[in-house]
Amino acid sequence: MRIVFFGTPDFAVASLEALIDANFTVVAVVTAPDKPAGRGQQIQASPVKIFAESKNLPVLQPLKLKDPEFLEELKSYRADLQVIVAFRMLPESVWNMPPLGTFNLHASLLPNYRGAAPIHWAVINGETETGVTTFFLQHEIDTGDLLFQEKEAISPTDSTGDLYERLMKKGAQLVVKTAKAIQDHTIQAQPQIMTGDMKPAPKLHRATGEVHWSKTGQEIVNLVRGMHPFPGSHTQFQGKNCKLIQVEFHPEVIPDLGIGVWDSDQKTFLRVGCADGYIQILEWQMEGKKRMKIADFLRGYSFTF
Repeated sequence: MRIVFFGTPDFAVASLEALIDANFTVVAVVTAPDKPAGRGQQIQASPVKIFAESKNLPVLQPLKLKDPEFLEELKSYRADLQVIVAFRMLPESVWNMPPLGTFNLHASLLPNYRGAAPIHWAVINGETETGVTTFFLQHEIDTGDLLFQEKEAISPTDSTGDLYERLMKKGAQLVVKTAKAIQDHTIQAQPQIMTGDMKPAPKLHRATGEVHWSKTGQEIVNLVRGMHPFPGSHTQFQGKNCKLIQVEFHPEVIPDLGIGVWDSDQKTFLRVGCADGYIQILEWQMEGKKRMKIADFLRGYSFTF
């Protein structure tokens, strides 16, 4: 069975490596074009491209997925199956090309958390469980027939980064399981069952990470966990933007510590009132400063309320 693999970030590298380790025949890899990244804006290849080239696999980097030259080149690899992990939306001319179809790995238990940021939103919404799903592609994004799912617990202290690592590994094994079932003709696809209370996972924006102190303490903690390590939650302190890294909720009402009111002994703690108690800042990064534990920050920064 000849496979063409589509993916871009390190999340996809784990699945590509797992397919190769399971002795599947990956005949080509499709990934995003090289682009500027980092402070120096140096041109960088995607993690998938770097890994694919280390395995001497042909790499395709189309600017446009409907480009006739790309479609002809893709067709020349005579793929029986295409596997998609963390790649952009495909046109039908691509996903409908191989005879055994095209399947995608998604980092949620579909039909919940369809969209661009399923791991982030599961944590932000305070879920205690998520997972990974493989499904056949069809026209609408993340709506195709389900193949396999694996669940993963979310602990109260998990950040998106923690969950990302575990789902990356679990997803890679699910990709192999799905490819084997397709190769053995034992796959049984099931349509997604739509309900009225499905939760979406839209693209994240800067406004998504803004902390509103009028929220409950648990909602704020979940937002900070869900936006860490990227793109980060943020607030304003003394006129400066601060990225929150770790916070702690205390369900204790302190006189004069109202919603959005800051308080500190300027030695050991910095806290701010929220809807049902207060949030204690444990670690953050102030604009123009390095990441710091709050006690270290307080030792080097003087302020008055």
